[in-house]
Amino acid sequence: MGVPRQTYGDEAGSLECMAGTVNQSLPGKVDGRLAAPLSWLFPLCCLVCGERGARGRDLCDACHTALPWQGPACRHCALPLPQAGICGHCLQHPSPLEEVHAAFDYAFPLDRLLPRLKFHGDFAVGRVLAHCMVERQSTLPRPDAVVPVPLHRARLRQRGYDQALELARPLAHALRLPLLHNGLQRTKATTAQSRLDAETRQHNLHRAFRVTTHAELPAHLVLVDDVMTTGATLRAAAAALRQAGVQRVTAWVCARVA
Repeated sequence: MGVPRQTYGDEAGSLECMAGTVNQSLPGKVDGRLAAPLSWLFPLCCLVCGERGARGRDLCDACHTALPWQGPACRHCALPLPQAGICGHCLQHPSPLEEVHAAFDYAFPLDRLLPRLKFHGDFAVGRVLAHCMVERQSTLPRPDAVVPVPLHRARLRQRGYDQALELARPLAHALRLPLLHNGLQRTKATTAQSRLDAETRQHNLHRAFRVTTHAELPAHLVLVDDVMTTGATLRAAAAALRQAGVQRVTAWVCARVA
């Protein structure tokens, strides 16, 4: 699966960049320095078309430009809209999330790349997509810290890594933001959201998260996740943070399902 990452600390909830001991990855272009000296020996290949990569990443310029970058969308749920604003559902149903921003629409090739990260441990995909998220999120208002949406410990043991953390770690590093790794815990081994309808998703995630840190939480936290479908997972996580005293919770996701 790769070379285990170095562990920088294990104090639950501390506001510092910490690597999970279960998350493993090869040195990368976004959050590592070891790959660069070997690039002349092992040329980077585009993960989409197989041609030579560009700008020190596993993506060529043509495929980078052709990615389904998200256009106008709802500020509260990132649903694509003809023009930026707030969708009808969000007007009628207030959310604990103040804003949601997606780098991409969930379309080709994201619908092929993200499952490779999520289910097959393809960390090269994670590094490329995290790099793309940095491009988009760097212009947004800066939060006080980044919080990856956690997996339940049973699923984490089964998978061996958390795909949200694989995106959040290089994103936080590139933007020089603290990574609040262990401050939020998933307390319920919920059924996979992709198998449920919208109403059942809400019930499935009732009280699914809790804040575990005893430290004072900052005023503005951003949740990071790979894919947003209905937003039920992000809203449940945001509700737990808001109940713990966080004043403002936003979300940055890699892709939004329309």
